[in-house]
Order: sequence, then C-alpha cells, then structure tokens
Amino acid sequence: MATAKRNTPGRRRIWPRALLGAAVLLGALAWFYRQPIAGYTTTGTAFGARMACSCRYVAGRGLEDCEKDFEPGMEVVFLSDDPATKAVTARVPLLASATARYREGFGCVLEPWES
Repeated sequence: MATAKRNTPGRRRIWPRALLGAAVLLGALAWFYRQPIAGYTTTGTAFGARMACSCRYVAGRGLEDCEKDFEPGMEVVFLSDDPATKAVTARVPLLASATARYREGFGCVLEPWES
C-alpha cells in the first residue's frame, strides 16, 4: 500500500530564511568594511589606469599585454582604451574608476578625482 508524502512546512521555509540571513550578513560586512573597500578600489583603479596608460602610450604595447603588469589581486580592475584622446580608464564595477591621459612632455597623468 502506498503512502502519501507529507509536506513538512518547516523544511520548505528554511531556505528563504537562510538566504535572507546570508544577505543581511553580507550587507553588514560590506557596511562595516566600506572604508577599506573604497580605499583599495580607488588605489587599485588609479594604479591600473596610470600603469596601463604608460604601458600603452609610452611603451607602445597592447592593452591586453599591459594587464600582465598588474599586481596579484587586481583581477577585478577592468581597462578601457580611448585612442582618440590617448586615455586609459580603469574600473572596479560599481565602486571606483580612474582615468589617466597621455600628455606630451609629462607622460601619463591621472585626471583629478571628484570628491
């Protein structure tokens, strides 16, 4: 004789609660570490833009080749090139961005940051 499965309401409701708890914990950690995260992303994008601009417009290498010069841990920094203005922009999505522009006689110079 077959028996019907019993629905266990407590078991079905644990996943939404666990996901909500994990989201709250992740949000609290991001808020607690917001200043170091902002500092590291600003520094990383400024370093990336300056180094990639020098690599691209002073040394004449390709942008993909310039990414090899990055320090370990800079995998989240993405580069974009603007050949018309001889500028390289480095971004950490949703957090920070910096642009370095090649100027004759000065090399690559970072654009001023907005406060």
